[in-house]
Amino acid sequence: MSAIILDGSMVHYEALGRGRPIIFLHGWVGSWRYWINAMQVASTSFRAYAIDLFGFGDTVRDPNRYTPERQAELLNRFLDEMGIGKVALVGHDLGALVGFHFLRGRYESVDRMMAINVPLEYDILNARMRTAPATELAEWLTGKQPEAMTALSDASKVDPAAVTTSMSSLQADNIFSHIRGFGVPCLFVYGANNPAMTIPSAENNNLNLPMHMHQINLEGAGHFPMLDNPAQFNRLLTDFLALDSGVTPRELQLKEEWKRRVR
Repeated sequence: MSAIILDGSMVHYEALGRGRPIIFLHGWVGSWRYWINAMQVASTSFRAYAIDLFGFGDTVRDPNRYTPERQAELLNRFLDEMGIGKVALVGHDLGALVGFHFLRGRYESVDRMMAINVPLEYDILNARMRTAPATELAEWLTGKQPEAMTALSDASKVDPAAVTTSMSSLQADNIFSHIRGFGVPCLFVYGANNPAMTIPSAENNNLNLPMHMHQINLEGAGHFPMLDNPAQFNRLLTDFLALDSGVTPRELQLKEEWKRRVR
């Protein structure tokens, strides 16, 4: 286990590979652990980091740091302490919101971002996501599939206050309006069979997104596409990371090979 002390608090992280840095940020259920497979794939070309946010996994509990803004400060301090420059971000639900808040304050440090099943509005979340404990959500969102439950074994470590505080912040703040104009390439990925939230229509949403942003819905995937269909998710991740810096993720839809893969 790797850890770093940030402003007097222990933050747990894991790292694999060598190359350009990529940061994986987990969501409301689980910890860094469910990124292991994606980290292994990314580590062939990248130095892959996965961080436990405050109140999750093996990072300390600190109720004063549970808002997405304060979690983004964790990421900011982590990059500075580790001497990490421009990064690619991959965030899942809460992790994507944290990434957006980081982007708001330090967009020049982000080369590209993948936002997975991110609720851009509080009202699209299923009420169960707001009230049920993380261990119950893990079972519900995965259908108790053994491999997925193993990947989400740290759900029992989640501080419920870390969930409720961050969701209250989501209710009060529309972060997306602040970051859509920065020009950082961003790919929104949604599982088409996700019970946790109402999925935006990719066809309609892509008409409203700026040209440096794009949405893809993965058929057969739910709230954890990296666990539901790892091969499909990892192919998309690899293709997204392979785009030249500054290129819009809309280029992904022009690749016939990718079109065939996701059908």
